[in-house]
Amino acid sequence: MKLGRLNHIGVATPSIADSIVFYRDVMGATQIHAPFDLPEQGVKVCFVDTPGADGALNGTQIELIEPLPGNTSIAGFLEKNPAGGQHHVCYEVPDIHSAKAAFEALGKRVLGEPRIGAHGTLIFFLHPKDMGGVLTEIMETPKGAH
Repeated sequence: MKLGRLNHIGVATPSIADSIVFYRDVMGATQIHAPFDLPEQGVKVCFVDTPGADGALNGTQIELIEPLPGNTSIAGFLEKNPAGGQHHVCYEVPDIHSAKAAFEALGKRVLGEPRIGAHGTLIFFLHPKDMGGVLTEIMETPKGAH
């Protein structure tokens, strides 16, 4: 199994609105996408694009994640980290089902079945205890722009 590029870094935040101000005013982000609710995962999401080496907006994205009412996993993360912080990293793979099978064959714990993520493509998560202490999202490479 081969991992593709690092697609995004998930950052949990108590307020996407406040985080947008931070990424725009402190970090100099110029491409901030409109926030949207992802109710099936219990979160509000906003992507911030980082520039690539050539200055184009093809770098790694930051995924801002704010819990919706009833979300216990992100809310629990924020209880331990009230200011927010890095929640997960996400890598692309060409085939989500092959990747899942490969990780399971290595004895890695897959957290749930593949499901549609914020980019509209299939994702799954791997338990941080099996991934060097890092919650890891695996996503099928999106078709077209993302």
